Amino acid sequence: MARRPTIQDVADEAGVSIATVDRVLNDRLKVRKETARKVSEAAHRIGYHASNLIEQRLRADLPELRIGYVLQKEKQAFYQTLAAEAERAARTVPGIRGRAVIEFAASQSPAEVADLMLGLGRRVDAVAAVAVNHPRITEAVIELKTAGTPALALFNDFAEGERLSYVGLNNLKIGRIAAWMLATAARKPGKIAIFVGGHRWHGHELRETGLRSFFRETRPQFRVLDTLVNLETRQLTYEATLNLLARYPDVVGLYLAGGGMEGAIQALREVRQPGQVALVVNELTPLSRSALSDGFLTMVIATPLRQLCTDLTELIRTTVLGPGGNVPSQLFLDPVIYVPESV
Repeated sequence: MARRPTIQDVADEAGVSIATVDRVLNDRLKVRKETARKVSEAAHRIGYHASNLIEQRLRADLPELRIGYVLQKEKQAFYQTLAAEAERAARTVPGIRGRAVIEFAASQSPAEVADLMLGLGRRVDAVAAVAVNHPRITEAVIELKTAGTPALALFNDFAEGERLSYVGLNNLKIGRIAAWMLATAARKPGKIAIFVGGHRWHGHELRETGLRSFFRETRPQFRVLDTLVNLETRQLTYEATLNLLARYPDVVGLYLAGGGMEGAIQALREVRQPGQVALVVNELTPLSRSALSDGFLTMVIATPLRQLCTDLTELIRTTVLGPGGNVPSQLFLDPVIYVPESV
């Protein structure tokens, strides 16, 4: 069993005395901010049990900023990582005593997500949500805005003209990147298939548009099939992929614009050899990492979640606490690309 880090370990890591760590931890006497920050960072690095308390001591005099998040699929590794990064950003972004308040929607229902957004809006200073582009979501954003609580769209844009900002990837560009990879990896021209989660996922439709425009402009020898809807579910994607491969033996590339990668990977493992069909998905998870290593996945286009949460927190801090200024309508992040040789 691993030894629990002690106050001596924190002192050694920070290069200060035990007495200094004690003063920071118990708020005794005055410690220079520079030194206190070194102690806090050392405590977090080694996993000291009171690291959060030390951080709270440092931020006691700072203005509080509460950020609400409405996320999807609580059990998925991607959203678990996102929640952890949201909490980290609230804890570490300078100038605030931040708190991330996180709710998970049980479904993608616009009514449920809108209700969660409104409920959070009564407890936080700003709300960031993963939601479809739907009138019910727009109504919630307007209601929040009227009450003085800005709303932001994550990954998928919604309520343009009403929400404060969109934070995520440039989805049109992501679709073209996926298309380039499929065309490059395909052993010969053939059919290309694409799955979207649903037609109200604006980001998925932009990715589809980017993919189709790339093939239309630069690779007309490939044929892009009619778009398939998988509702971002594993089982539906699995069954649809098996049916697709049986119906079109010459499918050479497959792109999942949204979720459901688990089903596509499982289907390819069962009926195709590694690399026989080029597959591109979004977001690096333990499953997609394994599929990359085994050769069933060609490329993963990932969102830099730490940067996203940090940039989002700083944007909200500037908007809510000042000094204000021009807020970007769209805050695009550069994607992180993973291929088999990079994992």
